[in-house]
Amino acid sequence: MYYIGIDLGTSAVKLLMMDGTGNVTRIVSRTYPLHFPQPGWAEQDPQDWYDQTAAGLRELLEGIDPAEIEAVSFAGQMHGLVALDEHDQLLRPAILWNDGRTGSQTEYLNETVGKTALVGYTSNIAFAGFTAPKLLWMREHEPELFSRINKIMLPKDYLLYRFTGVHATDYSDASGTLLLDVPRKSWSKDMLRLCDLREDVLPQLYESWEQVGVLTEDAAGDTGLAAGTPVIAGAADNAAAAVGTGTIGAGSCNVSLGTSGTLFVCGDSFQVHPEVPLHHFVHADGGYHLLGCMLSAASCNQWWCDDILKTSDYDVETSGISHLGENPVFFAPYLTGERCPHNDPDVRGTFLGLSRDTSREQMTQAIFEGVAFGLRECLDDARRLGAKVESATICGGGAKSSLWRTITANILDLPLSTVVCEEGPGYGAAILAAVGSGAFESVADATKQLIRSKDQILPDPDLVSKYEERYEKYRKIYPAIRDLFKE
Repeated sequence: MYYIGIDLGTSAVKLLMMDGTGNVTRIVSRTYPLHFPQPGWAEQDPQDWYDQTAAGLRELLEGIDPAEIEAVSFAGQMHGLVALDEHDQLLRPAILWNDGRTGSQTEYLNETVGKTALVGYTSNIAFAGFTAPKLLWMREHEPELFSRINKIMLPKDYLLYRFTGVHATDYSDASGTLLLDVPRKSWSKDMLRLCDLREDVLPQLYESWEQVGVLTEDAAGDTGLAAGTPVIAGAADNAAAAVGTGTIGAGSCNVSLGTSGTLFVCGDSFQVHPEVPLHHFVHADGGYHLLGCMLSAASCNQWWCDDILKTSDYDVETSGISHLGENPVFFAPYLTGERCPHNDPDVRGTFLGLSRDTSREQMTQAIFEGVAFGLRECLDDARRLGAKVESATICGGGAKSSLWRTITANILDLPLSTVVCEEGPGYGAAILAAVGSGAFESVADATKQLIRSKDQILPDPDLVSKYEERYEKYRKIYPAIRDLFKE
């Protein structure tokens, strides 16, 4: 028997097949275009998601009896707005999580409606990437399309709909819409009123491990899966990655160095403060978590190597780096603005401390350190809200670099472990599929049996002390540059 996890990312969909013992037997990845119709905008065609997912499943299933697939589930990029009309046809391209067009709508929500009111409605303040500001933007700039909205979906849930014919989402993904009353696990009537929406426009809510429906005959013909295959709700990408790294239970923490950078802290409940810009969301295990999300993490190094240095040999760029904690160069990693810890779509990346003798290696090192310093700011904020974190797992493309792991462990002053299966969201989705089909009693039970740790990096007290001094200087950068970019 097998379980399939489908991770709908920003640049590609990754499909993963897991057996009953937790071993990954096959992985297929299919890419699709990302469109930037105006500076700061980011859109995709959801039909591309479905087409590439269907093609990827056919490839994944080659030589496999579809009857051996016990269940399918999803992980997905968060916050994207997919709008359907009364015939369930797409009204426009999806507006993605990293789209920055909603500055004025976000400001209206935070300043006019007020952060305190928003926290009361949803346990969160507004961020430019969230779904509710996108809806306000549509209402203002595309009123005719807005008036025709009959159903609102998140990216992975569009796939779920195409598989089952059911309009559904899970609580972890719904948390990032700014439409969910997180503590009560229900759609916020106050936010619906603010956005001029009927509640039946929103999808039905499920826990991440719950079965939503079964694969339709049409979807079976497209994908090669058997009609009637159980389809499980799934989770937002960060929550699914947390499941895939065993980040379950109060105090557990996961750091991700992916396209974006995240700090994910589990808990039964948290304090919420309107001036602390962390997200308070439902976790895929039924509990809650705090999430600090930096818009640019490993993508900073990709930009630096691919676009500036014009090299694809990332290892060569780090081979000469040896003087950790002593770098005179700083990098503020705000290439596309920032969400956490500053909630500022206008700020941009900055190198500081350059001189005639600055080396290529120092600038590369500054990028690694700048991302880790940003995550440290998120960790400090999480602790202000009551989180107790003593160690963490680390995942994502950037975590494949032992140097970046070492820098991050010492800046966070936390032991950082990697796990045997490094597939994060896709693996977490496959685990949710297994739980949803009855193979395990709970998400916690599944992760306890399936997740295995391997390498651990311990902080070095001398390096921690050096980085603490550098961190205090780094913290002064954003306040110093903030107003320059707003002008």
